[in-house]
Amino acid sequence: MLSSMKATPAQPPHLTAAPQTPAVVIEGLEKNYGDFTVLKGIDLVVRPGERIVLCGPSGSGKSTLIRCINRLESASGGRILVNGCDLMAEPQRSVDVLREVGMVFQHFNLFPHMSVLDNCTLAPMSVRGLTRAQAEERAREYLRKVGIENHAHKYPSQLSGGQQQRVAIARALCMEPKIMLFDEPTSALDPEMVGEVLDVMVKLAGSGMTMLCVTHEMGFARQVAERVLFLEGGRIVEDSPPETFFNAPKSERAKAFLAQILH
Repeated sequence: MLSSMKATPAQPPHLTAAPQTPAVVIEGLEKNYGDFTVLKGIDLVVRPGERIVLCGPSGSGKSTLIRCINRLESASGGRILVNGCDLMAEPQRSVDVLREVGMVFQHFNLFPHMSVLDNCTLAPMSVRGLTRAQAEERAREYLRKVGIENHAHKYPSQLSGGQQQRVAIARALCMEPKIMLFDEPTSALDPEMVGEVLDVMVKLAGSGMTMLCVTHEMGFARQVAERVLFLEGGRIVEDSPPETFFNAPKSERAKAFLAQILH
């Protein structure tokens, strides 16, 4: 019988799919502030296009973790690779690689003396080398995508909190990053403004962008995340698809957290 079976011909080398380089690889990440250890041996692999939500109690290390990814915080130990570049071992190359990582903060961090348009064109012109016309065209495109193009010539003080955060997202997108990091992007907003920012993030998630988002917005996590990471005491306690995390959390700490935040 075996002799009658046809062998599957080998794929020609040029047709064999090359394995995709992970967007982010974290191995044994440690972060200390003096004698206090914030991150305790974090291991994580993020695939290109993957959408991950990080949640957990205050002080669990969520924000520190994503701030280490773009070197806003320097790691005390371990390795972080972004698009194949070891950030600590290749400091010169990492400067270029980290230009592909956008970040949106809890507080909008817009330049108050600059218009919305100027906030969005500054980095593409100074870092990417775009001309003013090119940068403005790109800025208007992304301002349109976040629904705020009509406010391009206003100043941040003339906008609501939700509008300012949408500008901050557009500004990050103007660098056309491959990875977007969000550090509690709605926590500083009035409740009625949260939805407009989350709507923009949902659309962004649908575009295939690699996203890591620290948030307590569990509805967003259910809708958008492919994986939910629950952190406690500087460690990843759970790493699950949202349906598993919300319906059958493994740890007692995650159960208590969900009971409190979803009550």
